[in-house]
Amino acid sequence: MNNTKVVAISGVSGAGKTTIVKLLADEFDCPFLLFDDHIDEDTYPQDMKAWLKDGANVSLIKTPTFVSALKSLIDKSSTRFIFIEEPFGQERHSMSLLIDYVILLDQPMELCLARIIKRHTDNPNADSINSIANYLEKYQDYFRVIYNNTANQVRCNADLIFQDVDSIKNTTHYISNWLEKITTNEENYDY
Repeated sequence: MNNTKVVAISGVSGAGKTTIVKLLADEFDCPFLLFDDHIDEDTYPQDMKAWLKDGANVSLIKTPTFVSALKSLIDKSSTRFIFIEEPFGQERHSMSLLIDYVILLDQPMELCLARIIKRHTDNPNADSINSIANYLEKYQDYFRVIYNNTANQVRCNADLIFQDVDSIKNTTHYISNWLEKITTNEENYDY
């Protein structure tokens, strides 16, 4: 019987998901999967504003290769955890039964926005200014509302909501301790 637990790190863009997933995977010597490695032109609805107006059903965000990769990893894994970057927690039907724990990095929106801008300025290219301007225009128009909406959906079913604004090291340490505590408690109650 496979006792591997799938831990989803969730949050809006810029919350720190990718970094935390990689650090936790390294700390526990476990595999990980990143959401952005499995998206394509069909992942998101064509008209995100219409999608938002129609209720923001996150199950309409499709990542079949992500689902397939996770199922395969679960079948082969003998590690304690598999860490995944899943912005939508267990809210997407395709992922809901594959995830054991959801940790929401519930960071202030202005911090997340600053991190996104910093990503573009740390690795500038010929189109950086246009890219930032385009993102900010969409952010003001509808991204911010989408981020808040989806974070609220995840918040309803998250196992841990991390709201402290802290260093990546301290955040990872806190999550690691929480995972140790919760999984140890579960092992003590196995019959």
